[in-house]
Amino acid sequence: MPKTWSDIEKDIQALSNEELSEIDLKVEIVGKIIEARHNGQLSQRDLEKQSGVPQAVIARFERNTSDPRLTTLLRILKPLGYKLAIVPIDK
Repeated sequence: MPKTWSDIEKDIQALSNEELSEIDLKVEIVGKIIEARHNGQLSQRDLEKQSGVPQAVIARFERNTSDPRLTTLLRILKPLGYKLAIVPIDK
């Protein structure tokens, strides 16, 4: 059943700060990967060929309907010219 904006707003308000931070980070990561793919003029199929990650997995990740394993994320990043880095959180 479709949700109303009011329902969505209630759902968001029910989230903890930690959950909101996690969502923000996931949106940032997915956004950067999509941006890098577009800047490289790669389709999801092209990225599949270069990374070995199936196009369907890339699509689900980009739609945020699944969380990839770390090894999958690393395989996606490499042909895009990126690597995963661990940096301190600004407080």
